[in-house]
Amino acid sequence: MRLARCECLLLIALVINLLIFYYITKIQYSLDKCVCSLDTTDLEVQESLFNNNIRKENLVTVVIREFEEFDNRVSGMVTSVLEVLPGVNIVIIVDTLPYPPLELPESDLVHIVSLHVTPDQALLKRRPEYHIKSKYVLFLPDGVKLTSKRQILNMAEKTSLLSPPYRMTAASTQYESLECEDVKFDIRTWTLNYSKAKLCSALEGYPVLMMETKYLFNLSDPFARPFPSALFVQTSVHHWKIHILADITFLQDIQLFSNPHHQWKHKKNIKERLVQFYHNFGVKKVTKASGRTEWYGCAKDTERCFGTVINDMPDYIYSGRWTPPCCLKALRETAHHVFAILEESKVIYWLEGGSLLGAARNGDIIPWDYDVDVGIYLDEIKNCELLQKAETQAVVDEAGFVWEKATEGDFYRVQYSQTNRLHVDIYPFFSRRGIMTKNTWMKSHKQDTEFPEHYLKPLEKINFIGMDVSAPNNVRDFLEYKFGKGVVENPLYPNTRKVS
Repeated sequence: MRLARCECLLLIALVINLLIFYYITKIQYSLDKCVCSLDTTDLEVQESLFNNNIRKENLVTVVIREFEEFDNRVSGMVTSVLEVLPGVNIVIIVDTLPYPPLELPESDLVHIVSLHVTPDQALLKRRPEYHIKSKYVLFLPDGVKLTSKRQILNMAEKTSLLSPPYRMTAASTQYESLECEDVKFDIRTWTLNYSKAKLCSALEGYPVLMMETKYLFNLSDPFARPFPSALFVQTSVHHWKIHILADITFLQDIQLFSNPHHQWKHKKNIKERLVQFYHNFGVKKVTKASGRTEWYGCAKDTERCFGTVINDMPDYIYSGRWTPPCCLKALRETAHHVFAILEESKVIYWLEGGSLLGAARNGDIIPWDYDVDVGIYLDEIKNCELLQKAETQAVVDEAGFVWEKATEGDFYRVQYSQTNRLHVDIYPFFSRRGIMTKNTWMKSHKQDTEFPEHYLKPLEKINFIGMDVSAPNNVRDFLEYKFGKGVVENPLYPNTRKVS
């Protein structure tokens, strides 16, 4: 009886084990079949998910910005996007409505956004952000045709994996390789500096770009032209970098501007757009990666970059900027010319005020100063023919500089040109019982005071704007006498209370 019971228990255990083995085998078979099915349809599954993301999650918006009305391939680009990326919004951003009109496929997904203000158009309709509500923005240069959904999927995936400082991905086209550059925009000094680099903040070429929309709309003017050069200047302010996708290349229909006249016109338009962009963003000097310097500020035949100075504080200081580099360049040229004339005329002169302070600090004009100050002995005027003539009327010398009597008081002014009024001020002093004084005092210049003549006996030399010029002896004592203790080591704006 006891044996029969044991046999029953063993039999039951055997049956249970057989059942467990059967179900494990069945489950394993099902999993293998599923994995095999996923392997064979992986591409189709991803593309299906991508299509659903495009439609349901509004994954990407295609933006076309830089093209010429007289020669473009926008129509073909739009057609290729509609075929390859069904459901994707296409935004064509223009300054004014193109003429002749673009011949585009009829689709509710295609939007032309004109930035031009018209009396009958609502504000939102001319704001690109009203039409771009996707997670990513894909910028296509003119002539690019989409042929593969996988390229966009890969670009979106790699853009999503970016970490700071990278904020954009870029891919090249078949005709144009991309060259990596670094650009630094020093807003305070109005300058752009380009250099060759391994980490890209700018690109030479015609890149296809993708970035998150939230970053795009953190920029001041994300659709400024020429695009994308203007975009890179703005992203460089945030220290963002661009990741080049070497394994992705886009098809370019045909090379544009095969007509020589169209080539000339296109280059002319790009140059004009660049000049306008630099004007809008306050770029006066650009140093290219090649070392070439380009100037976009004032010159002899233009007015200076700023207006009338009130309370010794030029308007640019309130914007957190210093004297534009083109103005400093003009001041240096004018000062060089004035020093040469005074020395040739045997006139005793010395560097004065803020100009002497700049010389003591770093041998140059103070970065935010707007003129150069020079002192002379009153009775030395007779030794300089140009100063004598300027007593009665303005005189233009052989180099185009204008010598005149200042309207603000009893002193002289040498201007860069008849048009550009950047200048050197020449103040005549005379000695009265060992104290140097003059007839006109500038109330806005706190340092404009009398001083002991012994600072001029003898005069010394100091380096200023690349040359040795006359200066009072014991320069530090002289400057502290006029400005106060520690003035050389502690630079301050003329009126710090008015600058936050």
